[in-house]
Amino acid sequence: MGELTELIRSERLVLADFLETLTPDEWATPSLCGEWRVQDVAAHLTFAPVVPRGEMLGGLLRYGFRVNKASAEVSKKWAQRGPAEIIQQLRTNAAAGAKPAGVPEIAALVDTVVHSLDIRVPLGKLRTIPPEVFAPVADFSVSIRWPMTISVGRNARKRLQGLRLVADDYDWSYGEGAQVNASGVTVLRVLNGRPVARTELTGPGADQLYAAQPKG
Repeated sequence: MGELTELIRSERLVLADFLETLTPDEWATPSLCGEWRVQDVAAHLTFAPVVPRGEMLGGLLRYGFRVNKASAEVSKKWAQRGPAEIIQQLRTNAAAGAKPAGVPEIAALVDTVVHSLDIRVPLGKLRTIPPEVFAPVADFSVSIRWPMTISVGRNARKRLQGLRLVADDYDWSYGEGAQVNASGVTVLRVLNGRPVARTELTGPGADQLYAAQPKG
């Protein structure tokens, strides 16, 4: 088993263990993904790697190839299967190394880590992301191009033009210009188009970056 494959497996199992601790109210909590609940995000992360291509294409056709809309509606449908089936499938994915068709393996790690934040941040139940996980996730997040940027509020590099983003708790930075400091958790949210509070950013470039971030 390669290092990346093992990181994906480990992060999926960590998330599955965490999901098993959630109460019904926590499963119903709004996530960082717009109108998605925690349960919708968990279902999307779990079933997207194994859904038949025809089902996903059918969703795209039904919603006029509006990727985010189709993804949201299909994920809500999957969520109806309930927490137990979501968790079991996540464990199955971890064992099988399942990933969505047509994407690089690293994308499965990014999805797991970022969607875990979509779940954990609103619940106030963060964990320390291992450095060996954080670095490749951050590097890939800042490098992605269209069409993968559709779901993350456009290219992160464009939002970071003229700025240097620094993760305070990791040996990681990107860009040149006015510096912006943030925690690693906030950095990953910035790179993946999630809303952040102005108070989570410090440094001379903080106002500029905050103005460029999606607000919900």
